[in-house]
Order: sequence, then C-alpha cells, then structure tokens
Amino acid sequence: MGQAHLFPKVIDLRTLERKKAIWGFIFTMPAIIFFAIFSFYPMANAFWTSFFRKELLSLKAPRFVGLNNYLYLLRSESFWNSIKATAIFAFGTFVPMVLFSLSFAALILTRKRFQKFLQMAYYSPAVLSSVVAAAIWLLIFDPRGLSNQFLNFLFNTKGIDYRWLSNENMLRLATIIVYFWKYVGYFTIIFVAGMASIPKSIHEAATIDGANRWQDFWHITLPLIRPTTLLVSVMSMIQCLRTFSTQYLFVQGGAPIKPIDVITLSIYNTAIRDRQIGRASAMSVILFLIIMSFSYLQIRISKTENITY
Repeated sequence: MGQAHLFPKVIDLRTLERKKAIWGFIFTMPAIIFFAIFSFYPMANAFWTSFFRKELLSLKAPRFVGLNNYLYLLRSESFWNSIKATAIFAFGTFVPMVLFSLSFAALILTRKRFQKFLQMAYYSPAVLSSVVAAAIWLLIFDPRGLSNQFLNFLFNTKGIDYRWLSNENMLRLATIIVYFWKYVGYFTIIFVAGMASIPKSIHEAATIDGANRWQDFWHITLPLIRPTTLLVSVMSMIQCLRTFSTQYLFVQGGAPIKPIDVITLSIYNTAIRDRQIGRASAMSVILFLIIMSFSYLQIRISKTENITY
C-alpha cells in the first residue's frame, strides 16, 4: 500500500519535469529562430554560394563551378598574402594579449585599494567602437603624432619619422598595438572574475604551508583558472582572426594594403570592389574552417593538460 501510494507522486514529478522542459523549449524558441535566420542561414548560404560564380548586382543567374573558387584561391598569390597577414597579426596579438591580460588581472587582485578603478581603467578602451579606436591611433601614428615624439624622446633623436603607416613592419606593429590596446582590458576583466572565484581559504592554506606569492600563483591560481584561460584563449584567437575595421580604416587613411590585407579585408574587397560573391564566400568558408580548427586544437590541448595534471 505504501509503495502504491508513492506512484502518483512519481508520475506527478515526471509530468512536472516534462511540462518544465516544454515551456523551457517554448521560451527559447525566439532565440533559436533569431539565430537560425541571422546566423545559421547566412552560414549555410555562404557555403552553398561558394560553389557558384556569382557577381554582385548582376542580373545573370549564378553559374555552378564546383570547387573552382577554392582552386582559384589556392593558386592566388593575393589570397596567400592574406593568410600570411592574418597569421602575423593573429599570433602577434594573441600571445601578448593573453599573457598581459593574465598579468594585469593578477596585479589588480594584489592591490588592496583602487581595484574597481583599475578594472574600469583597463576596460574603458573596450567600450569604444573600433572606428573611434582606429581614428585615435591614426592621429597618434601620424608623422607629427605622439608615437614619433615618444620614440624620439626615448632614443634621444630629433625629428625622425619611424613611418608607422608606410613601413611594412611598423604598419603591422601599429595594427597589433591598436587591437591589443582595445581588447586587453576586456580579457583582463574575464581573468579577474575567474581568479576572484577561487575560495580565499585555498590561498590561506597555501600561505600556512609556506608558499610564497609566486608559488601560490603558479601551483594554485593557474591550475584553478584553466577553464577561464581556455575561454580567453579561444575568444581572443577568434577575435584576432576576425579583425577587419582597424586594417580597413588604416588603408582608408593612406596605409599600403599588402602588409595588413587580412582575410576579412580581402573578403570585403573581393565581394564589394570586385563583386565576386562566390569567391568571397569561398574565402569566408576557409576562414570559418581555420577558426574552428584553432578552437578545436585549443580545447584538445586544454583537455590533455587537465588529464596530465
């Protein structure tokens, strides 16, 4: 009798869970529909369009060319130059951004005062739009701007133009500096949140056992913020590979395009200037595969480190 009395309660619980699942699905449907229309459909359409020769603003019907767009890109010198420019920018920005954001986060949390002010100061550039950030730095990198004045003061020289916007290497460095300045504070705040979530009792136990600050950071903080480090690594790599506005505005400001012709800028010029939508779609698919490959590789490395640890 007692067990039979429990069956209605079990059935009621299952019914309640089923109703919660149904209502949860109903409430998430608007977001699913939104992403399906504005994210998933454009991705699928770009993949489909990459197999056609299609011109922008043309009344001609698209012509199926199979893999010809991809084969053309593999033989294209300008496309491989875009791969090179993207790789230089991505790795030149990604590594310093992760290391410095981690260091800045550790520095903020060691301060007993002005923590909120420092977080606000580091994060403030991320609030600016990319257009405004690039415009500010175009003025700084001007031959009469602060960058040349600072280097002339640092090296005790007078009136030397370091050609920030004309020399290939300096131009690459300039775009890296702009992107680093804009986003390092954003990832610093993510690291701060990850480090702040570690219980203080763990650090106190390490101090009692005789660990100094460096040992505490290396053996306790770093292992415990591995999920945060993975998040920052994946997000920053994707952000670097998707860069566009800084390079575009620098080129519009008179800088040569070849050293900073990243894939996204090349996609824009191929689609808008050359009106080759099919070829631009193929480039977009290749960029998507590159981003997915690096993200997968970072996740696999993180899992391997966790198993080893």
